Amino acid sequence: MKTLSAFFRLIRWPNLLFIVLTQMLFRFFILPFVYRDPHQANEGIKLSEPLFYLLVLASVCIAAAGYIINDYFDENIDQVNKSSKVIIGKFINRRSAILLHAFLSFIGLVLSIYIGYKLTNIFIPLFNFLAINILLVYSSTFKKKILIGNILISLLTAWVILVLTMAEYRFRISPQDIVWQRLLKMSFLYAGFAFIISLIREVIKDMEDIEGDVRYDCRTMPIAWGMRVAKVFAAVWIAVLVGVLFAILIYVVQLGWWLSALYSFVAIILPLLWVLQKLYKATTSSDFRRLSSAVKLIMLAGILSMLFF
Repeated sequence: MKTLSAFFRLIRWPNLLFIVLTQMLFRFFILPFVYRDPHQANEGIKLSEPLFYLLVLASVCIAAAGYIINDYFDENIDQVNKSSKVIIGKFINRRSAILLHAFLSFIGLVLSIYIGYKLTNIFIPLFNFLAINILLVYSSTFKKKILIGNILISLLTAWVILVLTMAEYRFRISPQDIVWQRLLKMSFLYAGFAFIISLIREVIKDMEDIEGDVRYDCRTMPIAWGMRVAKVFAAVWIAVLVGVLFAILIYVVQLGWWLSALYSFVAIILPLLWVLQKLYKATTSSDFRRLSSAVKLIMLAGILSMLFF
């Protein structure tokens, strides 16, 4: 029973539920909104429900494999940063961890190939195969480098949404296709939000984990450029995100979507401003952990805004 509990903690089951929630909201709220166009005939949603659930399962398997391989390479660092949460070497041995990583990656890739075959879409298996390898190289190498690891993880976070857009891709799309244009706008709106908010959180997590990273010669931003520069970097991106959200808010108000605008202001913009204020004063690992958790909740609030469509 302890091993099973450890396994679920190892694969970060709350994060996997977050992936499932994100993709379900996009499939059942955004896609119907996008395809609802009385002025233009269209083929309807291409990604059927059975294929969608297989795509969700593929995403979950690939992400779970990524968490396992990340902890595999981070075992020594985690002993310093979060010793009470170490799983590999304590509940699950290293050989079993590698086998689990390989098995989940394989399942995710096979499902992606099947979905790509059914949709006649090579991009889904191709990019999911790329995601598997990025997660492996990130965990072994890029996580310890300045910024590149943060960017890769943020791109993969955005891919959780973009993979659904890719599933809707048709090889004969007219430049005047209003539905496709609308889908791209909605996709990049949420994928862009996911990318920026994930990048902010990754940098904050680097500040939280600086003690263990220093001991094992990592070159993350707070170590290479200093804590002050890392704070400024995160603060600039928070400011950019708040500015973009305010612009979207004005547009939404003009459409008369008052409830959506109020939700975005209260649940996303105000918490981001709170994080910005607290970031300036943060000094300890627990301070940055609290901010990281807050940013994760803001990400959840952003994804839940899909309900308004």
